[in-house]
Amino acid sequence: MTPPLIAVTMGDGAGVGPEVIAGALLDDATSARARPIVVGDAERLRTAARIIGREARVVAVDSVDDAVFEPGRINVLDLGPLPADLAWGEVSPAAGEAAYQYIRVAAELAARHAVQGICTAPLNKEALHAAGHLFPGHTELLAHLTGTEEVSMMLSTPSVKVVHVTTHIGLIDAVAKIEPGLVERTVRRGNRAITGSGIAHPRIGVCGINPHAGENGLFGHGEEETKIVPALERLRADGIDARGPLPADTAFFLAGRGDYDLIVAMYHDQGHGPVKVLGIEAGVNITVGLPVIRTSVDHGTAFDIAGTGKADPRSMAEALRQAAELSAAA
Repeated sequence: MTPPLIAVTMGDGAGVGPEVIAGALLDDATSARARPIVVGDAERLRTAARIIGREARVVAVDSVDDAVFEPGRINVLDLGPLPADLAWGEVSPAAGEAAYQYIRVAAELAARHAVQGICTAPLNKEALHAAGHLFPGHTELLAHLTGTEEVSMMLSTPSVKVVHVTTHIGLIDAVAKIEPGLVERTVRRGNRAITGSGIAHPRIGVCGINPHAGENGLFGHGEEETKIVPALERLRADGIDARGPLPADTAFFLAGRGDYDLIVAMYHDQGHGPVKVLGIEAGVNITVGLPVIRTSVDHGTAFDIAGTGKADPRSMAEALRQAAELSAAA
């Protein structure tokens, strides 16, 4: 089969995005899995390739149809140069604006089926906001650009997969937002994503909100019974193997040893913390619920090491692999 076409957005040009893209796309295994087309800045990618000590032919193309896929070549839909004096590791409105435009173009390519999936390098929220685009991150931005009412963030590592009921909001707001309908819809999206990856009957562990999942009312104010249990009852009635509410401090241990195919976290840090301990180097962020496959690295712009050649490209390579795999199966 011909590998799928994947739009790879460069993210914030002041961060490690250009370096991890260059490292991942120059990997021989990548060409066997996907046909990546970078949406970004060709000159910044040339600089990144030199920084990581790799030989690369970075070629600006006018359209997806002009891309040629061969070893050592990186195809770039060049949306225009970043400022020549753009510093590595610093917040820049210009880089934030460019990062937004990379995503916008990738979403347009996906909408007209010019590409089969999107794989994103990290953007910087402060730079994005400084450019006037007030989105919490890629997940919400892509939902807006594709006209999708509700999506979920899934983190995938070799040892555990996690989907989040709430993400980029404060903890008090997250608890207030959680309700049975949202829990149910999140689990269903996660279930569809896991079955789409080849697991016919996934075992899904659903975390509680309070310590020890409330321990029968000892902690909290009955949030598990009112916000989570009704959703689980409806899901199980439909044949979805959703178990819980589980104490979060043991759910991830159980998933790591293979008891669950997916963990449902109630809020951002409940899911992100364990994942970053268990496998950030090969971790991938997947947006589920969009009309197009979208994966991303499971790390940020890493301004502290940007431009030094120290960035690890493994998460980007894995994100591209999963984008290609999921796009082919879609």
